[in-house]
Amino acid sequence: MFMSKKNEPNPKPKADVSDAGASSAEFRPSFGAAVICVVSLIVFMAVSIFFFDQKMHVAMMASLGVTLLVLKIEKCPWSKIEKAIIRGGELMIPTAMILYSIGALMGAWIASGTVPMIIYWGLKIISPSMFLATACLACMLTSLATGSSWSAIGTAGVALMGVGMGLGVNPAMTAGAIVSGAAFGDKMSPLSDTTNLAPAVAEGDVFDHIKAMFFTTTPSIIIALAVFLVLGFKFSGTAESDTIQSILTALESNFNLNLLTLIPPVLVITLAILKKPAFPILLISGGTAALIAMVVQGYSLGELFSIMEGGFVSETGNPDIDSLLSRGGLLNMNYTCSLGIIAMVYGGILEHLGFLEVCLERMKFVSKSVGTLVCSTVVSCVLFNIITASQYMSIILGGRLFIGEFKKKDMLPQTLSRCLEDGGTVTSLIVPWNVDGAFAGATLGVPVLSFLPFAVFNWLVPIVSITFGFLGKFQWKTGEIKSTRTYRDSVES
Repeated sequence: MFMSKKNEPNPKPKADVSDAGASSAEFRPSFGAAVICVVSLIVFMAVSIFFFDQKMHVAMMASLGVTLLVLKIEKCPWSKIEKAIIRGGELMIPTAMILYSIGALMGAWIASGTVPMIIYWGLKIISPSMFLATACLACMLTSLATGSSWSAIGTAGVALMGVGMGLGVNPAMTAGAIVSGAAFGDKMSPLSDTTNLAPAVAEGDVFDHIKAMFFTTTPSIIIALAVFLVLGFKFSGTAESDTIQSILTALESNFNLNLLTLIPPVLVITLAILKKPAFPILLISGGTAALIAMVVQGYSLGELFSIMEGGFVSETGNPDIDSLLSRGGLLNMNYTCSLGIIAMVYGGILEHLGFLEVCLERMKFVSKSVGTLVCSTVVSCVLFNIITASQYMSIILGGRLFIGEFKKKDMLPQTLSRCLEDGGTVTSLIVPWNVDGAFAGATLGVPVLSFLPFAVFNWLVPIVSITFGFLGKFQWKTGEIKSTRTYRDSVES
């Protein structure tokens, strides 16, 4: 897929001013140039969000323009820039397909009655004081089963936002509980791509990695659930029985609510347990929901195509329900996908042309002890999430940067892979311009900065990880615990 011509014979050189004097040498930016590019991104994004309250696309394009200007001054050949753009953009292709399939699935799930059914019984069964903890647990189970925080947020999360609205719970609190639970499952599920990526980058074993993550993840989720219980009892909402009854009546009047509507989520969980890939699972569940919408709810095939493409439009007469259910659709994922493309292209330039490596080489001096090494790794992964807008790049770059230091200290691979997830996986959902954060905010209908304080698990895990690093807890060296792989194995082989 890559358009690189590295393995082809070199063509006869042409008089190309942009490549003059640079084509034969490996490009490496100066430290000053790297700092300018990274700082420009942070400044543009901060100004756009905090001062102008604008969307982030133009700000990121402006920062990309600054970076291209710097590259011109640094005499980087355009051919190298083009390759970096292509490599960064390629990473977004499978992500975009997942996002578009979730958009279509959301529309089908609403039209079929799946989401209304979950909202209906959630309002009947769940106590307002227990709702936040219940929402977190529900998304934990969904993402553990599917291995995807996106699937949990786009399915159970959307329905739980409706339940929370009916119960009078602050939407930001509800979104925080949903994101916390979704992040836990995405981090701990053996089906998750990041759960497999982190040990691969750290040269470890996936099940050793999952076992190691329990020591930072378990206390974090226990504290998060405790916080949600306290918030639930203290700010459980003021919804009156008449309000809840009006929502139930609106749902009953506009949807045929029966057990058939629960087939799509059952399919998702079943196929995920059978370890089927996420993309076909979403397509199968969405197609099944579309069939149920036609058979049970009476929609025509043409209407279903329109809903899955442009989103469901609710006309129940209840403004709260209508605003909640009027969502989904493939085209409504364009905002997140377009932001993801720009972000991944920008991140590809920063990574493949050496800007991040130049910057973070200066951080190696702070990794003298195990505590400072853990802290540097976790903080770097958080920064990579902010700069590259991709949890995958965060994990890959963090691993590449610090694996040598972990090997020098004879640490086990799972100590590194755990740090990569503690800093990379969970924080991606609370960065507004990160692909994951943009998806969560758009899908749940709550700005990332609004639910960030309540996404307790997401910001608590890095703190727990760094704290244990300085305390020397669960930072194993070779021989201290049983491990499938060690860094001594790679040296001996």
